[in-house]
Amino acid sequence: MRYQKGHKDESRQRIMEVAADRFRSDGIAASGLAAIMSDAGLTNGAFYPHFPSKADLVRESIAAALDRQIELIRTILPQGGIEAAIGGYLSHEHRDDPRGGCALAALLPELARQPLEARRVYAERFAMIARELASVLPKNIEDREATAIGLFMTLVGTLQLARTVKGTEMSDRVLAAGREAARKLVRN
Repeated sequence: MRYQKGHKDESRQRIMEVAADRFRSDGIAASGLAAIMSDAGLTNGAFYPHFPSKADLVRESIAAALDRQIELIRTILPQGGIEAAIGGYLSHEHRDDPRGGCALAALLPELARQPLEARRVYAERFAMIARELASVLPKNIEDREATAIGLFMTLVGTLQLARTVKGTEMSDRVLAAGREAARKLVRN
């Protein structure tokens, strides 16, 4: 059976999107290829024409998810500035939606265990996020890129902690404290 032109690219993209969602919600180790392919509406055998291994799928799908996050940041920052970015990132909605949220916050411990090639890709995306944040920080901040790195570390760590204690009063307190710490960091 012959497929229309672009079918393979569409299938590959669908696999990557499903995988990124599943990785963020269930974790990398807990996300089997059979479930990913089923969610994508494809058979297990259709995986290998697209990716040599699960590690390649992880690297590419997370990189694509981070690219979408960078585009979102590029949209939010000009409209609402750093305050909107802090408020949106440390919102109840983001906390409660790991599947649709930041891949780094959802997967940091697992990403640290990925092969060096993958970690380099994630580091590149992290640097891009830091540069985007640095570009809107007040001009009086001496080392804006270092401050942006610290800001993003604060945001990611806060979100991870808030998710860890989700369902308790402490979760909301963690989000509020993280927002205040992030704001203080950028006020310098």
